[in-house]
Amino acid sequence: MDTRSSDRLALFLDRIQQRQQELTGLLSSPEVTGNPRQYRQLSRELHSLRPLLGRGEEYHRILREIHESEELAQLETDADMKEMAREEVERLDRERDALAEEIRGLLAGDPEGDNRNVFLEIRAGAGGDEASLFAADLLRMYGRVAERRGWKSEVISATYSGIGGIKEIILYVRGPGAFRQLQFESGVHRVQRVPATEASGRIHTSTITVAVLPEVEDVEVEINPKDIRIDTYSASGPGGQHVNKTESAIRITHFPTGIVVTCQDEKSQHKNKDKAMKVLKARVYEHEMQKQQDQIASNRRSQVGTGER
Repeated sequence: MDTRSSDRLALFLDRIQQRQQELTGLLSSPEVTGNPRQYRQLSRELHSLRPLLGRGEEYHRILREIHESEELAQLETDADMKEMAREEVERLDRERDALAEEIRGLLAGDPEGDNRNVFLEIRAGAGGDEASLFAADLLRMYGRVAERRGWKSEVISATYSGIGGIKEIILYVRGPGAFRQLQFESGVHRVQRVPATEASGRIHTSTITVAVLPEVEDVEVEINPKDIRIDTYSASGPGGQHVNKTESAIRITHFPTGIVVTCQDEKSQHKNKDKAMKVLKARVYEHEMQKQQDQIASNRRSQVGTGER
């Protein structure tokens, strides 16, 4: 890394430090503490800066030591000491470059987004009962991953098949790094194996789909009450006599996007509604982000063209 690039990065890290001090002051002001939405927004920004603040202090320390070692190499008259100072400068240069690369990675990523809680949606695809069993296998796998990493998981809604498989399930996973670790699980998963019910030993191919949606805050997605319809109905499935006696299950329909969310896991209608609204906000957020990305891709295609002759 040349001196100019190093100085630019140091200046940027100084600005991060200044922004941290500014945010700390704002969060203690009566105007912000009296505005819950603004307080959450600024708190999240401050939280996202913390990984950079620690790296910034380390980066400045290395720059100071490089400067001191370079001065020593120039002023020292003893040949051995001069050589030791040069070697120290080379070592510190390598540390500085490695740390600068790490800082760039933090800037390119989304530390705040990486640590979001997620809604993990698993749905059986092609393959009938075998696909539902494959979905149950993946659910157990994700459950063990969550357990090993210290995450908490709970079922939002589930539809089971008659042979103990899963047709569809939504899992809420809470814990640091949940979205960072699980985001790449989204897509179609395929398995080829001989089902236990297959008499002739033929290999069957089954698929399931996995969607990983980050949990979003109210400040990011606003749901207009006029844009949704909330229906209640009697829950079905395992749960004893209670599920068939009260209309505790919730179905929310979002008219602008056509998204429908159901939740019947809790006995309380209020809790089911809260969970369903969280899932709805995550899906609407994903829908809007996809729409934005499609628009960007469309604009790029219109500007670049196909590249063909």
